[in-house]
Amino acid sequence: MDNYLLAMAAFAGLYALMALGLNVIFGLAGMVNLGLVGFFAIGAYGSALLTTKLHWPMVAGWAAALVLSAAAGGLVAVITARLKGDYLAIVTLGFAEVIRLAASNEIWLTGGTDGISAIPGPWRGQVTPLQFNLIFASLIWLVVGVVALLLGRLSSAPFGRVPRAIREDDMVAAVAGKPVLRFKVQAFAVGAGVLGLAGALYGHYNAYIAPDGFQPLITIYIVLALTIGGTGTMRGAVLGAILVVCLTEGTRFLGTALAALQPVQVAAVREALIGVVLILVLHLRPQGLLPERTRILSLEPP
Repeated sequence: MDNYLLAMAAFAGLYALMALGLNVIFGLAGMVNLGLVGFFAIGAYGSALLTTKLHWPMVAGWAAALVLSAAAGGLVAVITARLKGDYLAIVTLGFAEVIRLAASNEIWLTGGTDGISAIPGPWRGQVTPLQFNLIFASLIWLVVGVVALLLGRLSSAPFGRVPRAIREDDMVAAVAGKPVLRFKVQAFAVGAGVLGLAGALYGHYNAYIAPDGFQPLITIYIVLALTIGGTGTMRGAVLGAILVVCLTEGTRFLGTALAALQPVQVAAVREALIGVVLILVLHLRPQGLLPERTRILSLEPP
């Protein structure tokens, strides 16, 4: 049970990192991105290949994963610069599927559906599985804290205020003299870099990656996490990720309470319960549990 709880803590941290990345792209800049898992996969495969094939240090692999994903995010942002709403969502979703299919078919590089195994982890094999889970969960949450702090400062700086203006009305921002395209590309690149870092940590924690591990369902979970926690806030993204993991994993124990039902029926009840809880939260708190604070500039003389 201790191993299970630590593993869930680690995955909650990975979800929190992904939610933070999405918050920069969607929460601050207002760009709909359903291709999260694509950047997540780029980071995972990039770091795994560099550390297993070229024997790079893990930290260097993580840094390279961040840079590769950020570059991919910037490229996607440039290509889709004039797309909005549903069109942008469809294109980014297609991008994620292209990455997954490429990983499945480029056997010479990614191993295809067999994936990449023996990805190194800090002190793996030198400590017990419980100790390794504790070490890596602590490492992931340390990274979450650092990233949340940096992104929080970034969002309160002029860089963060301009994407908010673009989110509300990019035409007004452009008329005000702000380089809309440049800020969109930068926000997309920063968010994608965080997603890639999460993917790198996932690969080194799991020690094995394969295309089946990068399904669109992960994107849905992260979008739900950000929506529940509060779009536009870093603390909301982290809280939402924790709640989503608690919901998805906590309902696994329904099988014990509903022993009279078949496994398929238990799965259906589980999904229904998750949906009901999410609907209730969104109905009672449409802005999220920790909504973004509206900044009002007073024009009255002192």
